[in-house]
Amino acid sequence: MPTSLRDRVERYLNDAFLDSEIPSRLSEAMRYSLLAGGKRIRPVLCLAFAAACAPGREEETVEAALPFAAGLEMIHTYSLIHDDLPAMDDDDLRRGKPTCHRAFDEATAILAGDALLTDAFAHMASAKVPAAALLEAVRLTAEASGAAGMAGGQMLDLEGEGRKLTLEELNVLNAKKTGALLRNACECGAVLAGADAARRDAARRYGADLGIAFQITDDILDVVGDEAVVGKEVRHDAEAEKATWPSLIGLEAARKEALRYCASAESALDGLFSGPEADFLRATARKLATRTF
Repeated sequence: MPTSLRDRVERYLNDAFLDSEIPSRLSEAMRYSLLAGGKRIRPVLCLAFAAACAPGREEETVEAALPFAAGLEMIHTYSLIHDDLPAMDDDDLRRGKPTCHRAFDEATAILAGDALLTDAFAHMASAKVPAAALLEAVRLTAEASGAAGMAGGQMLDLEGEGRKLTLEELNVLNAKKTGALLRNACECGAVLAGADAARRDAARRYGADLGIAFQITDDILDVVGDEAVVGKEVRHDAEAEKATWPSLIGLEAARKEALRYCASAESALDGLFSGPEADFLRATARKLATRTF
């Protein structure tokens, strides 16, 4: 099943935002960014944990959780559109294509991001899971996306430009900006499947560690990566004087930290998860660990 999760998410997203009630230019901009590619790691992690927490009923659990998982990708895409804006990171390239505000215009990009964030919750609310579980997952997602989560992390990122952060400050920034939605995706998969407290906590710890590792490797790739492979502008962090792991502790130390966090994410699964979904989750951590080597 894990190998098919991304395809299921992709099919769901391909059918989204085709409603004739949506102004055509807005729909075009939303779908331009939403369907531009990407690893779909957040919805896939959500579905993988949902399946891993529902032994014997994996298929029906994944199908029920699919609209929720797709909503997470909509929120992630909104954050990328807004992050790329001139007032934020002022990027021209995303996933190998012109950023939304370059392909359309700044006002349209802002509205596309606004609409993706708002409509995401409508899609998530349509998940066919028990109401209490759905309400809890929606609450968690709103918190992870909002002022104390991803949006707050973006603010800390802007405030960190041009000054040297401590390692503790960088950890807090990353845990909010990148880690919050990844951690949330994992925990929500467990919540939607009706997991017990131990599995829910393990999913959360896995997502938290993977989120930090993901940001570390992203920072490293900005230094050593190839723009054609990475799919976005590289060497941008140094130009913007952003606080990053390589700038704070050096490339090799940053690589070691990424390995440490990936190993910690994998260990969170021990004794609680087994089967193909757990194997996939462990392989995801291992693959991320070698992303910059």
